[in-house]
Amino acid sequence: MKLNSAIAIALATQSNAQQMLRFACSQLSVERLDPLVDPGVPQTAHLHQIVGGNAFKPTMPTTTDLSKVASCTTCTKQEDFSNYWTAVMYFRARNGTYKRVPQMPNLHLEGQKGGMTIYYIPPYDGKSKTTAFKPGFRMITGNPAARTKSVRPRELTFRCFGKNWSGDQGAPGGGSDTDTFPKKPCLGGIRSNTYFPVCWDGKNLDSPNHSSHMAYPSGQPNGGGPCPATHPVRVPQLFYETIWDTREFNNKEDWPADGSQPFVFSTGDNTGYGHHGDYMFGWKGDSLQRAMDARCGGNLGNYCPQLTNQTYAAANACNVKQTVSESVDGWVKTMPGGVLAGDNDHHL
Repeated sequence: MKLNSAIAIALATQSNAQQMLRFACSQLSVERLDPLVDPGVPQTAHLHQIVGGNAFKPTMPTTTDLSKVASCTTCTKQEDFSNYWTAVMYFRARNGTYKRVPQMPNLHLEGQKGGMTIYYIPPYDGKSKTTAFKPGFRMITGNPAARTKSVRPRELTFRCFGKNWSGDQGAPGGGSDTDTFPKKPCLGGIRSNTYFPVCWDGKNLDSPNHSSHMAYPSGQPNGGGPCPATHPVRVPQLFYETIWDTREFNNKEDWPADGSQPFVFSTGDNTGYGHHGDYMFGWKGDSLQRAMDARCGGNLGNYCPQLTNQTYAAANACNVKQTVSESVDGWVKTMPGGVLAGDNDHHL
């Protein structure tokens, strides 16, 4: 099964294609901070782009209920103070310099400022129970150190958009995904797809590697099959779509002289196999559970009477200052932290 957008998956697997929660989360911060992998460290090895609640800081214990300490969120669902983050994409020019690739709004969410589109999807059979995450829950999917397909989950892919969000073969839900960075110019940008596992052990809010308390189901790669006995509790399918605005970098005269694709993650990964995502739950009270029980849908997943929408202006106004001030934009000789394309030691 190809890993298409959540909308395409829903269309193919259930009669009500809108049984999903889909909303925008604008940019909160871009900095070298990772309270999940490196708690307490004020400046970590590589750069992240973060969205969600403004409680984000170097130390965030599992005992912290983010909804009680955050005062604003960049997400358009007012009850969601979770934090979501990924590595940052850079363009490496022929002369060896780098420039950060900005994020742009997704289709029908044009009011957001950078950031990501977030999905929470109940089971595709249209009836099975979903258990919402608990306060203090966190997880990681993907391996930032991966440089080959053999050590990388299959749920992390890229989509090359043509003009007008057309994808390779049609509408945004059409076309095909790749395991690696696209090897040709993408006229409408590049979307990275980040699917998290949907099976929880039902006990641990976290684990030493931030992954083993979770598992992917068997069968369909992103949520359709049964959960293993070791991880019997079905949680929502969490899915990030990040639209990287690569349009200013489409001139192949600026690409490396050998014709290789020019994009690289802030970890030094120039393959795309190191694509990964981090998550800390922060929904207020039982709001996410209510939304999942109602199987919210309509208006491309944005309509959910159980939740409160805030304006894009309010979401865009929420931000946090960098813990350690550092320039992340403009043309630079190395990426933040001294990282270069092809480096394999800046993945923590």
